[in-house]
Amino acid sequence: MGADFCFGQGRLGRVGDLREFGAKMGFGVTIADLIAHDGAEISSTAIRAALTEGDPARAATLLGHWHAIEGEVVHGAKRGREFGYPTANMNLSGLHLPRIGVYAVLVDILTGPQQGRYKGAASLGVRPMFGENMPNLETFIFDFDGDLYGHHLSVSLVEYLRPELKFDGLQALLDHMAADCLRARAILAPL
Repeated sequence: MGADFCFGQGRLGRVGDLREFGAKMGFGVTIADLIAHDGAEISSTAIRAALTEGDPARAATLLGHWHAIEGEVVHGAKRGREFGYPTANMNLSGLHLPRIGVYAVLVDILTGPQQGRYKGAASLGVRPMFGENMPNLETFIFDFDGDLYGHHLSVSLVEYLRPELKFDGLQALLDHMAADCLRARAILAPL
């Protein structure tokens, strides 16, 4: 654990206490030096804060790689397909949610015949346009045609594009989706 590790009720237990317990109970304790970047401590708290604030670039700097959400592609309502934006849907239950909204993403298809890295745009949220409230990740993979149900993806958040919005109608939603995809393509072009 890190040198600033705390545990127990009120987080009153410290590293020295854990070392004593280890000596009595027969387990070792290894203390990792704290690491800083630009004068700020790198910690899981700082990484979660960056993600919560919609700053995946800062989280990536602290992590040393893009923050990725990994999981199996599940069946959704198939609305995206009807609108010309078929999406790979992933369940987010049990995960620390980054800021709700739309992201430019890198997508690694980890299983199946179309394994590889792709670019796309993803909506992380509850789909207020359709009155749903269970958060999920819907990823539109650019220039991709294939069936991903049951396959595993790793979706890396590269840049936050905008918050989740409730639109007045379908055309407004489609216009925003087209603009989101254009912006995401431009952001991802050098990657």
